[in-house]
Amino acid sequence: MNASKYLEDGIINYFFRNQAVTRPAAHYLALYISDPTDDNTGSEIAGGGYARKVITFTTPAIVSGKTTITNEAEIRFPVATANWGNISHWGILDAPTDGNLLAHAPVDVPKLIENGDEAKFNAETLTITID
Repeated sequence: MNASKYLEDGIINYFFRNQAVTRPAAHYLALYISDPTDDNTGSEIAGGGYARKVITFTTPAIVSGKTTITNEAEIRFPVATANWGNISHWGILDAPTDGNLLAHAPVDVPKLIENGDEAKFNAETLTITID
């Protein structure tokens, strides 16, 4: 998992500069057909019934000496009503549309989503680790 520039700035400002940072009311999983990068410049899926999905996380755990959280439950996107393309990355954002990218990572195995297909992630398969 990679932290976005927005998230990194927020951590620095909150912990080292004593500035207030607004915590998201909810977190949303987005799918990309290219690397969103730390500046959220990748290509998120658009159209064809696509919509970001709310994601909730497990309680932090120490795994191999690193603090880790994963998605609590299965996340199932709507059935595609058009070809979405080859899903190569995922991102966590702070809004259902637009908003700020918080974290991103490549999917383990890219997946082509075509009309009639459904993208889903099993519980505890999306991992955010802080080293």
